[in-house]
Amino acid sequence: MAAPRMAPPSEMSCRLTFLFAVAAGAAIANLYWAQPLLSFIAGDLRAATATAGWFVTATQVGYAVGVLLLVPLGDVLDRRRFVPVMLLTSAAALLLCALAPSIGVLLLALGVLGVTTISGQVLTPLAGDLAGDARRGRIVGVVGSGTLTGILASRTISGFVAGAAGWRAIFALAAVVAVLLAVLLYRAIPPLAPRARMPYAQLIASVGAVVMRERAARWTLVLAATGFAAFSLFWTALTFLLSGPPFRYPVAVIGSFGLAGLAGVLSGLHGGRLHDRGWSLPATGAAWVLALGAFVVAAFAGRSVVLIIIAIIMIDVALQTQALLNRARLFALSHDARSRLNTALATGNFIGAAIGSAAATMLWSAGGWTAVTITGMALCCFALTVWTLGRRGPLVIRFAVTDRAVTDRSENSLNRAKFARNARSTPESNPP
Repeated sequence: MAAPRMAPPSEMSCRLTFLFAVAAGAAIANLYWAQPLLSFIAGDLRAATATAGWFVTATQVGYAVGVLLLVPLGDVLDRRRFVPVMLLTSAAALLLCALAPSIGVLLLALGVLGVTTISGQVLTPLAGDLAGDARRGRIVGVVGSGTLTGILASRTISGFVAGAAGWRAIFALAAVVAVLLAVLLYRAIPPLAPRARMPYAQLIASVGAVVMRERAARWTLVLAATGFAAFSLFWTALTFLLSGPPFRYPVAVIGSFGLAGLAGVLSGLHGGRLHDRGWSLPATGAAWVLALGAFVVAAFAGRSVVLIIIAIIMIDVALQTQALLNRARLFALSHDARSRLNTALATGNFIGAAIGSAAATMLWSAGGWTAVTITGMALCCFALTVWTLGRRGPLVIRFAVTDRAVTDRSENSLNRAKFARNARSTPESNPP
């Protein structure tokens, strides 16, 4: 049997980009179906509400395990088969959730669901592979926006479906969608040769090796984790703010504030062009300045819904834009290790989000909304310091490393004209 061919960049069509975005959004949504239904599920299964809080924990812990142990396989397996297999396994876990007769079975099913719902983390670097250098930022931005849409829309969809047909219906519906997407992706993804060949243990160990090899990766991961810490800090504390005086909003109203975060989706759709034009570092700095301004606005929003909405829009645009740029820049570092770099990115983001969420709870108890917003400002200042120190050195991506060649990829604006001249004579030297 002939070896799989390597798909040319032109195969990342608009239709395939849209399919990737939908699939990535549907996959990440699996982590959040149960979140607004905790009390509903606990009552139906005759479990304590405190026990229901483990639903989210089981899914998130499973997801962390899946990211660490399964996502790196994207560099050594045929992703045309790997992604559909993961989706079908997720569908089986979702069906088990829908049929779970007890709280124990549901917790087990949610843990398995978390482990297997990593399709989005495999599809994003795959999109970067298929897009080619000239369009990588734009394509990754669209797929990333699909992921954000899944996060934002999942809670609303879950509440609506559960209210109409019961909580089991949302898991059954998600299982059907996962099977459908598995079929569509198997038919749509072109056959791809693996990026690398190595034993599994060596593959997992190489995640850290890739990060240690690339200084720009380490600095970028610091910025990314800080961004997710600030994002989680804000949204966790916002729930406390809106549920208490003077607002005292019910859960349904609090959830609707997430719709303002769709502005971050729009920024992702267009922000990728900044990377493609060589403006990744300046745009990253601007995004952090906007995030700092968002926390300043939020500091005065303790009694103003209008200011809260403005702060939500600002912080989502800022932090989603910098997250997209971080991902696109990491993908420019290596042709052969994008899934492993994405594993490191997702792991760092998970740790940052966990720290931000925990800090929000402690800060709220210690000093309320004021303590939260001051800490958010401090995180933004830290990120701006890292960006300032790194934008002319450690954060500059100078080389894209492959097993076959080393291609110069400087983002320094002073060298952009030189690369443009080189590109006309040697197309493969184009910067990302």
